[in-house]
Amino acid sequence: MIAGRYLRSRRRDAGVSVIAGFSFVGIMLGVAALIIVMSVMNGFRGELMMRILGVNGHVILYPIDQPLTDWEAVAKRIQGVDGVQFVMPMVQGQVLAQGPNTGSTGALVRGVRLADLMKLAPVSANVKLGTLKGFDTGQGVAVGSRLAQSLGIGLGDNITLISPDGDVTAFGTAPRVKAYPVTAIFEIGMSEYDAAYVYMPLTEAQLFFNQEDRVQSIEIFVDHPDEVKAMQPKIEAAAGRPVYTVTWESQNESFFSALNVERNVMFIILTLIVLVAALNIISGLFMLVKDKGRDIAILRTMGATKGAVMRVFLITGASIGFAGTLAGFVLGLLFCINIENIRQFFSWITGVVLFNPEFYFLSQLPAEVDPSEVVLVVGMAIGLSFFATILPSWRASRLDPVDALRYE
Repeated sequence: MIAGRYLRSRRRDAGVSVIAGFSFVGIMLGVAALIIVMSVMNGFRGELMMRILGVNGHVILYPIDQPLTDWEAVAKRIQGVDGVQFVMPMVQGQVLAQGPNTGSTGALVRGVRLADLMKLAPVSANVKLGTLKGFDTGQGVAVGSRLAQSLGIGLGDNITLISPDGDVTAFGTAPRVKAYPVTAIFEIGMSEYDAAYVYMPLTEAQLFFNQEDRVQSIEIFVDHPDEVKAMQPKIEAAAGRPVYTVTWESQNESFFSALNVERNVMFIILTLIVLVAALNIISGLFMLVKDKGRDIAILRTMGATKGAVMRVFLITGASIGFAGTLAGFVLGLLFCINIENIRQFFSWITGVVLFNPEFYFLSQLPAEVDPSEVVLVVGMAIGLSFFATILPSWRASRLDPVDALRYE
């Protein structure tokens, strides 16, 4: 009751209430910012991993000495390894892609079988136009939505692909140029892939890239991508021929390491907001102790113990921290739940595309709330708020009636 009365604003101690208000707002914004930033970083990393691991092999096998002319037998043996989901023989190459009416751009052609393409959920489950039926039997290709948009290509239009590795003539190597009808347009949701990938039937890709009866690599998808290092020796042994393998971790190591470093640095920086707000609680409580010196003297004269006086000021300061943490927790969760709508709203207000997919890879801003991190943030904020109250509360409990009146 006494702590509650001290928190309510009165003209005489309005300065204390102002400091308490700023402390409340600081802790609220700090907790909310921590939850939002950590959730966005988690969502960003999770979405990237889902799309990267859903489209690219977890282990990629390349031949040594001799090309993969026996790729069917090798793929069958690897498929039998425990923990392997499926294998995807592939022929791929860089090409120059041209539309019927617009300019040209670079693209990556990936020659795969229809059965393997259907297992790539980010592609097969996100076909926006057309269909993948008859992919193996026809000469059509599936292109990313951003690539189709940049080339002005629609369903049924022809896309012209130019490969520098063409036919060898008496005058040198002539680039290979061929037009393919677009039978499907997909949107993975990762701009890097949507703007560059072209899927072609494996047999047609073998002809286009002069890889008849062979493949360049075999991509292996496993049940547990985090355990690919343990799977590497088993896969290499099952291949039954000289090969070497590369894992998704080694291919994207620098990228995900940079994400982790940025995530940790942002956590430290935003924690300082909560720390500054906790320091405001200390200054506010010291001012409150000074203003309430006469009250402390009366309470001690009436029989209040040092512990009772200390509890009054502990509750006063901790209430500010607890209320600010609770408000920040609610604000952070609401922001994370509606983050994409908020992004679109501010983009509409400012007229600027916030988090442009061209630079941030993803077409939507993700947020993934990790309960353990939320508990850590909330616990840290409440803990800092509690420890900030100990010194001024202890100072108040040390005053006896005579010293309290003198202090007043």
